[in-house]
Amino acid sequence: MRRIFLSFLLIFFISFSFQVKSETYSNDPKEFISEIIDEAKVILSGQDSQSSKADKLSKVALKTVDIKGLAYYTLGGKRKEISPEELKKYEILFEKYFLKSFTSRLTDYSDPKINVLSADKVSEKYTIVKTQLIATDKKPAVKIDWRIYTKNPENPLIRDLIVEGLSLARTQKEEFSSILNSNNNDINILISKLEEFINS
Repeated sequence: MRRIFLSFLLIFFISFSFQVKSETYSNDPKEFISEIIDEAKVILSGQDSQSSKADKLSKVALKTVDIKGLAYYTLGGKRKEISPEELKKYEILFEKYFLKSFTSRLTDYSDPKINVLSADKVSEKYTIVKTQLIATDKKPAVKIDWRIYTKNPENPLIRDLIVEGLSLARTQKEEFSSILNSNNNDINILISKLEEFINS
């Protein structure tokens, strides 16, 4: 259910951390991403325990990622077919799933190196910030595009990550759709899968 998603998140959140210097982020998309990347280096290179690092990463994600928007997108049209109570339960579980997914993998990384290259406003609602994970002796360079939701220009939020042309959000949506399609579109099966991962 989550193998590809976690692989993308591994790249996604090696760029995230919590830097104590500021409680707010720039509303310029390029600066927004630059600040998050700089913060990542502070937390991931620190001496905190893995648990403490995970907590700080989660706080950043809650402030900078549109987790609710991702939850709705990944559920697709099914969102309109389920009850308000089921949707609320899904939202809560998706947030926990999302946060656990990346914090469980990222704390082993200490010094991610990512260059912020450019920002392109593609519509009134979205800006794409292009970055590159710098190549090492063991791994090639990786192109990473951040899809920033800028409908509210004072509060940009990350809506998607596109790694070498592959969308994290779309991949997750396809995985959830596969689970639903294989189980008569029963939302309770998807909810059970999320709970299983959260409690593992």
